[in-house]
Amino acid sequence: MITFKNIWFLLLGFVLISCSTNIDQINALDNKDDKVTVLAKNSEIIYTENGLTKLRIIAPVTKVYHNEQDPYNEFPEGITVYTFNDSMVIESELTAKYAINYDYKGLWSASNNVVAKNSKGETLNTEHLFWDQKKKIIYSDDMVKITTADGIQYGQGFKSDESFNNWEIKKPTSYYNIDEKTDPVK
Repeated sequence: MITFKNIWFLLLGFVLISCSTNIDQINALDNKDDKVTVLAKNSEIIYTENGLTKLRIIAPVTKVYHNEQDPYNEFPEGITVYTFNDSMVIESELTAKYAINYDYKGLWSASNNVVAKNSKGETLNTEHLFWDQKKKIIYSDDMVKITTADGIQYGQGFKSDESFNNWEIKKPTSYYNIDEKTDPVK
C-alpha cells in the first residue's frame, strides 16, 4: 500500500541522489582541463607591431584559459619562441619544455630545460626563466649557465634586456675560459 510516508521517503531518496549527482558535476567542473576555452594542437602565434612581426611562438599544445580571474595561456608540451628586429632578422630564440603566459600581467614563465640564444651566438641554460613584457626584461633566480665565444659562466640568478643582448649574472660562481689552442673539441 502506498502511503504519504512512502512517497515522502521516495522523494527524499530521489533528492539525495540528485544532489550527489550535482555535486559530482560540480566537482567535474572544477577539473582544470574542463576550464580550457581554447585547445590548439601544433599552434603558431605571431605578434606584430606596426605591421612587423616581433614574436613568433610555436607549440605542440596550447591551452587558453580565458574565463579565469587572471586569464592565461599554457604550453604544457613545450614552446619555441623567436623574437625579431625591425629588419625581420631573428634576435633571439628560446625553447622550454613548459611555459605559461599571464595575459593581464604581461608575464611569461618558461621552465624545464630552458635554452635561450641571442644574435651574438651566446646561449643561456636554466630551469626557470621569466619574461616581463611590461618592463622588457628577462630574468631568473635559479642557477644559470651562459656560454659565449670566450667561455662559460655559471651563477645564481640572471637579468637581461628582452632580446638577451645585455645581460648579467646576479651572483657569478665560476668562469671557464675557452682557449681555441687548448680546447680538445675544436
